[in-house]
Amino acid sequence: MESDNLEFNNRVPLEELKMAVESIKSELGKVIVGQEEFIDLLIAALLADGHVLIEGVPGIAKTVTAKLFAKVLKTDFSRIQFTPDLMPSDVLGTSILNMKTSDFEFKSGPIFSNVILIDEINRAPAKTQAALFESMEERQATIDGHTYKFEDPFMVLATQNPIEQEGTYALPEAQLDRFIFKVKVDYPQLEDEIKIIETHHQRKGEKPHTLIESIIDTKQLADFKEKTQQILVEEKIIRYIAELVTKTRNHSHLYLGGSPRASIAILNAAKAFAAMSGRDFVTPEDVKRAVKPVLNHRIILTPEREMEGLSTERVLDMIIQSIEVPR
Repeated sequence: MESDNLEFNNRVPLEELKMAVESIKSELGKVIVGQEEFIDLLIAALLADGHVLIEGVPGIAKTVTAKLFAKVLKTDFSRIQFTPDLMPSDVLGTSILNMKTSDFEFKSGPIFSNVILIDEINRAPAKTQAALFESMEERQATIDGHTYKFEDPFMVLATQNPIEQEGTYALPEAQLDRFIFKVKVDYPQLEDEIKIIETHHQRKGEKPHTLIESIIDTKQLADFKEKTQQILVEEKIIRYIAELVTKTRNHSHLYLGGSPRASIAILNAAKAFAAMSGRDFVTPEDVKRAVKPVLNHRIILTPEREMEGLSTERVLDMIIQSIEVPR
């Protein structure tokens, strides 16, 4: 019986992937304290080939975590600070006249990288936001009629501050839909805060990125992504995902529900969570874990419920509880 179980567990070999995930977590744990769920979601998004929107007040290590996450991957990293005067060419790049050849040459912008951190994404105007649509969805940029493909991996990590609204532009729903997860990063607990202060003191001025080693290269990552796609999903799990998302479209508390893209995002995220656990099949728990980060930025409350102070997370809890879990 034991050998049967062993064979069952090894339909998709996930030992190396699971070890790499543990190594990433322990590496980031040297600097980042008390953000285990945030780091788990970043790794899941990476395996699911998605982008992440990170929301939280200033000073809670959103940017640092994103930068260190890029460091554990042996990939290129670029950072773009979004401002109200930022133009699409500042992000995508532009064609420049070469005086020697009298030809225009394309100078690529900071979006041409592997892990791109966009700080304060809601500060840039609509024209610049629109420039990101093609980049995030098609993994390419079209400039002056020429299409330039991005190299794999390509992952956008975008931060936004939910408190300060002056000089910001609300992200359009179509753009929010491009992010597989929206992660809400909160203040640390008291014990974590003490540990943060202690580790900072013990570093004696050493920069955080000098403490972090690179763990995975591009080839390994491509292999891990492929294995994640091979995770088995039973028909009843697919039905469960569809029922959860469909319920958001006809729920009395919601003005806007999730799209089929949200259903696919839940599927991909659930596969990633299963792979991270070393399992080659998706369970209902993987699906439940994916629901909130995938849907909380894709659904809109009715004005009445919003005025009552109801949160999207609370409505998603109601939906999860109302649908029978497949056995």
